[in-house]
Amino acid sequence: MKKRLIYMLALSTLVFSACSDSFLDSEPTTTLTDGNFYRTTDDAELAIVGCYDGVQTIYDNGIAFPVLSEVASDNCFGGTGNTDGLNYRVLDQMDLQVSPGEVNMLNDTWVAYYKSIYRCNVLLQKMDQIDWEGDTDYRNSIEAQARFLRAYAYFDMVRLWERVPLLTEPSAENIPQAPADSTYAVIARDLMFAAENGAESVEPGRVNKWAAKALLARVYLYYTGYYGQSDLLGLVSQTEALQGLEDIIASTSTTGYGLVEEYKNLWPAASSTPNVATNELETTYAGKDNKETLFAIKYNITSDYDGNTDGNHWLVMLGLRSQSFSPYGKGWGGCTVSPALYQAYDDDDARKTASVIAIAEEGLAFDNSTQREYTGYSNKKYTPLALPNGKDVAEANGAANFQVGQFQDYVVMRYADVLLMAAELGSANAQDYFDQVRGRAGLISKPVSQANLMAERRFEFAFEGLRYWDLLRQGVSTAASTIAVSTTVQDGGVDFQKVISASNITAKRGLMVIPQTQISLSNGVLTQNDGWN
Repeated sequence: MKKRLIYMLALSTLVFSACSDSFLDSEPTTTLTDGNFYRTTDDAELAIVGCYDGVQTIYDNGIAFPVLSEVASDNCFGGTGNTDGLNYRVLDQMDLQVSPGEVNMLNDTWVAYYKSIYRCNVLLQKMDQIDWEGDTDYRNSIEAQARFLRAYAYFDMVRLWERVPLLTEPSAENIPQAPADSTYAVIARDLMFAAENGAESVEPGRVNKWAAKALLARVYLYYTGYYGQSDLLGLVSQTEALQGLEDIIASTSTTGYGLVEEYKNLWPAASSTPNVATNELETTYAGKDNKETLFAIKYNITSDYDGNTDGNHWLVMLGLRSQSFSPYGKGWGGCTVSPALYQAYDDDDARKTASVIAIAEEGLAFDNSTQREYTGYSNKKYTPLALPNGKDVAEANGAANFQVGQFQDYVVMRYADVLLMAAELGSANAQDYFDQVRGRAGLISKPVSQANLMAERRFEFAFEGLRYWDLLRQGVSTAASTIAVSTTVQDGGVDFQKVISASNITAKRGLMVIPQTQISLSNGVLTQNDGWN
């Protein structure tokens, strides 16, 4: 009997079939089966919702990509509690010697990506058997969305691990890792299709052609930077990547995309003020799906421990350790912020106070006796909210538990990124685009240059999961030297010398450890990334 490997399990999106206690019972016990599903446009709609759900749940377990991306960067240290496991410190320092047992710290993450990809692959495989009722545009829109979501998952994976098994249809075969170029080719073609065939309309939580053009430019910049190439495998040139961004900018009169006028209003905690008298938070938050959002992974409060997984499970990792100071809710103290980042902001930069919780400066009586790698700073963009009486806002709104019921969306792509990428790619309007982003932050014009653009991106997108990859695409040695540090933090209130060695990053080329469980399940067909052996 052929062994089915974890990364290739045939996991259903909507429980398409089921069996009774007797494995000999061949009659389905649910309404939907693989035999009677994927027939109608209603089925197609249900299936694409399943694909979105698959992407939503990628970050539910393990170390979520947005968190990992910040821990690995120069923005943050690992943090968490001083008696917790050391997986965040291993990741931060890229050193298994800190805790050799963490060789599987990304196993749940690996499995979740393949579950998500499976859902997209099944739908794409079944496209021809669906009766589209002659509506070619709708068919193309569904395919565009599924291909975008598959590309999104693979883009995360290829940056994390580089060589991953490449599946474009459901399979139980024990296949080896594909070269990075093969995976990037699938990503590029999927996004090119989505950019050509996606909807032009803007619908909250749904992928459209504009989101595909933006993500394709991000892929282009990362691939050409990290691998030192002039184009994306001959599929996308610099001119073509830029044109996609210019198309988005030109579409604003019909799409409504643009910069939210005040930076702090992009973020719930930064825009909220506690009203003790009413036990409420008064807010100027621009809201989910505001005009700056091109694509976001959606979350709501309905998560529980009975299989409902619609909440933002990773947000709690970033909250202040076990304490709330309204509007900031409690969490587990991950991603303590480097003082160097806070000090690097211009004092007139509105993004400084909108992005960082400065514990002493804000007069918070925080007890750091259980906090690992305490720095005095925490992130303000992605953090739980608390009412003035200390109650978690998610729980106050009906969430089963603050750990799984957080409802803040993860904004994958903002219009500000479109402007800065277009400036970086050489738009004739580069200075104007650059100045729009700086002007919103309350800053004067500065000449467009690669160095200035990278500095601007750090301040604009701090804690949004971009910084580590922006560093790597400047070259592994640049990333390593920028991230390397030797400084004093506090573990449980006691001084600790925090050392991140540049050699650990360069030896691994910035790539992450492939879970040993997956290598073992493959009987050695999968191999470990250099430096993690």
